[in-house]
Amino acid sequence: MIQYGSDTITQLRFLSFKPRLERRDNQWVDIVMRTEVAEDTPVPEGLVDMTIYVICTLSGAIAQIVPLDEDCDCEFQFTADEKEQIRAYIESDEIQAQIAKLALS
Repeated sequence: MIQYGSDTITQLRFLSFKPRLERRDNQWVDIVMRTEVAEDTPVPEGLVDMTIYVICTLSGAIAQIVPLDEDCDCEFQFTADEKEQIRAYIESDEIQAQIAKLALS
């Protein structure tokens, strides 16, 4: 994770994701995920209650990936490696099937 204004970069290694998917409208699906991270890559101290917010199209394409702290924007952003871990999970067959199901409702 990268904290705005800091030159320190940490790399989180996600062990699991617990997603909550919700269709927002005729264009977007919102996914909020809690995560478990590896002990050797702890969440930075400045984050109290981190979640991951992913915005996808109804076809499952990712539009945005951002960290939230206590359900609000925060001063952190994900590294390219962290985004790749999240992207791989969102693009998995399981999550894509859930998005497709929401798109039909």
